[in-house]
Amino acid sequence: MSFTASLWADTQDLQDTISTMPFNAELAQGTLPPATFQGYIIQDAHYLEGFARALVLTASRAPDPENIARLAGSANGAIAVERQLHDEYMKLYGVSRDDFAATPPSQACDHYVSFLIRSAAVDPFPVAVVSLLPCFWIYHRVGVAIHEKAAADHAYRAWIDTYASEAFAASVQGMLDLTDQLAAAADADTRRAMQTAFARSSWHEWMFWHSAYHQMGWPEAS
Repeated sequence: MSFTASLWADTQDLQDTISTMPFNAELAQGTLPPATFQGYIIQDAHYLEGFARALVLTASRAPDPENIARLAGSANGAIAVERQLHDEYMKLYGVSRDDFAATPPSQACDHYVSFLIRSAAVDPFPVAVVSLLPCFWIYHRVGVAIHEKAAADHAYRAWIDTYASEAFAASVQGMLDLTDQLAAAADADTRRAMQTAFARSSWHEWMFWHSAYHQMGWPEAS
């Protein structure tokens, strides 16, 4: 079993919860309320900005040109397809730049981005890389699963097609290959830290969708 396969196996219960949670279940059925999806897209656009910063920071810490190029290539492919998707849905829902700027990142979004940037800045390079992996891998797995049964006129067809696409799959595979390569060269302590980071990022993926579904912002002080 590859290291990345073991990461998935170790978090199988959480991955199953993500695939069947209300947001993704209703998205798959096409019954997710448009207002909920709109709020999610706005938060996802905020997240993508922070995710891009974490990717660039992690790439800058790669120990050799090959890994800089590999990580940067995966980042460029994923960000390009996601940005196009966000632009399409922002136009569809009539969300202007001012509307977007006036909507702050949710607590879940802010927490996830802070986790990734902190990992990119201070963790060993292999740990920083694996912290970024769930965003690629989980979205692709969810997108493919929905794509296999989604009707052609599905309400969220553009979202499904983006994450089930060959272009996104190539970005995911690049991250998987890099993670396996780094794990093979790492010592036992680093591999354990990589396992912990993957589990935490996967939890953040669940929390991001959970927060979007329940339209959770920041709790008021009392």
